[in-house]
Amino acid sequence: MKIFTAPQIKGWDLFTIQNEPVKSIRLMERAAKECSTWIRRNFQNNKIVVNIFCGKGNNGGDGLAIARHLCQDKYKVSVFILESEKPGSPDFETNLRRLNKTSVKIFFLKNEKSFPVLSKEDLIIDAIFGTGLNKKPTGLVSSLIRFINSNSTNIVSIDVPSGLYIDKNSKGNDIIKASYTLTFQNQKLAFLMPENEAFVGNVVLLNIGLSKEYEQNEKSAFEFVDRNFIEEIYTPRNAFSNKGNYGYACLLAGSYGMMGAAVLSSRACLRSGVGKLTCYICEAGYDILQTSAPEAMCKVFGDRFIKDASDFTEFDVVGIGPGIGKYESHPQLMKNLFSSFKKPLVIDADALNVLSENQSLYKSIPANSIITPHPKEFERLFGKSDSDFNRIKLALSKSKELNIYIVLKGHYTFIASPDGQGFFNSTGNAGMATAGAGDVLTGIITGLLAQKYTPLDAAIFGVYLHGLAGDIAAKNISQEALIANDIIENLGNAFKEISI
Repeated sequence: MKIFTAPQIKGWDLFTIQNEPVKSIRLMERAAKECSTWIRRNFQNNKIVVNIFCGKGNNGGDGLAIARHLCQDKYKVSVFILESEKPGSPDFETNLRRLNKTSVKIFFLKNEKSFPVLSKEDLIIDAIFGTGLNKKPTGLVSSLIRFINSNSTNIVSIDVPSGLYIDKNSKGNDIIKASYTLTFQNQKLAFLMPENEAFVGNVVLLNIGLSKEYEQNEKSAFEFVDRNFIEEIYTPRNAFSNKGNYGYACLLAGSYGMMGAAVLSSRACLRSGVGKLTCYICEAGYDILQTSAPEAMCKVFGDRFIKDASDFTEFDVVGIGPGIGKYESHPQLMKNLFSSFKKPLVIDADALNVLSENQSLYKSIPANSIITPHPKEFERLFGKSDSDFNRIKLALSKSKELNIYIVLKGHYTFIASPDGQGFFNSTGNAGMATAGAGDVLTGIITGLLAQKYTPLDAAIFGVYLHGLAGDIAAKNISQEALIANDIIENLGNAFKEISI
């Protein structure tokens, strides 16, 4: 699913209007009907008081049309329009004339004294600003947003919470804190940023029939990875195949007291479908790994931590980092790996921490390698960012500079590609905020890369599988009880769901 900018969204509307063809007022009517249907399903008590706050642009026109539909369904509706010297948009004015023929009460807000008395039980519909907002709300609008936030608990925003920019940081803006955001057609970039969690609430995508041709042909810098996207990547197994067809992976993982990370990443790699796996470990973890993951082979380098590991030539991919610790010998270990193994690597956890303290190694990372930092690791590697938008820009910049793929872990994990494309993952849940979940992801991506998925596809598919397995686990045992091993145990179910 492509994620479009505000100008592209406007262009999508215009293209649909010109090429379907359909009048803009009819397109607004579609949007209003979809919103009204969702509201009826989720707020079925038509005795509830509905207060709709409208600006005078097309978002406000949506609000007026929604008011008309809810009135027809016997909801008690009041509309509050922000007064201004300028007339409303043409479609706003058309819907205002239509609404005047109904029993809906219409009020014009000229100052703060004209703000209504609200009950916490009222349903508030925010139709003040849409995706075209390009300047900070001020004056009466700003006061109204703060008033709604202070006096309401059930807020439904239409297309975007008013006051929120969809393409850039909105720091300093007064923004509606929506319980639900009913947005049209596709995801918006701002909705995927942690900094906006308090404003967007639960996002609901409503299909209003915008042109498929425009969506297919219009390029976008970002994509939202959904089931359809993954089905294009996934390669089922051939009947006449053997383990050699599915790659030979190596994992450098674990140290004394941290062998759990090696076990988790190894078992996840095996469950991802890799043909063969050898783990480079320390002697202290030999018995542990041979017992916990008997399908994996082991080679021992060092006593309590991995030291002087060498000869990676036989492997299709090497993953390094889970539980290896930070030891004086590790910078040299990574330097040896980078110089001797010219295929893409998967680098995570302690290996990233070693990198961040030895930045001279950055330029020697093999081309098309994949790094998988969480936000703090990313900060140690590349510095602080003052917003989530800027962190995404920095990830894309460093991906291009170093010719690597960056998997920036989070709720909507972001994958940055050297060609400037960015991908947001759609699976996963808060139950996966648990120790070892990152080690599992490292194993999955390493296994997929060994199976000849491209580095980009291995990163995207691995993150999606990881999240989907976590979602299946959470559904069965709850988010609270979920542990990293549950993700591994549900990888098979995730594959089955994708292959249906």
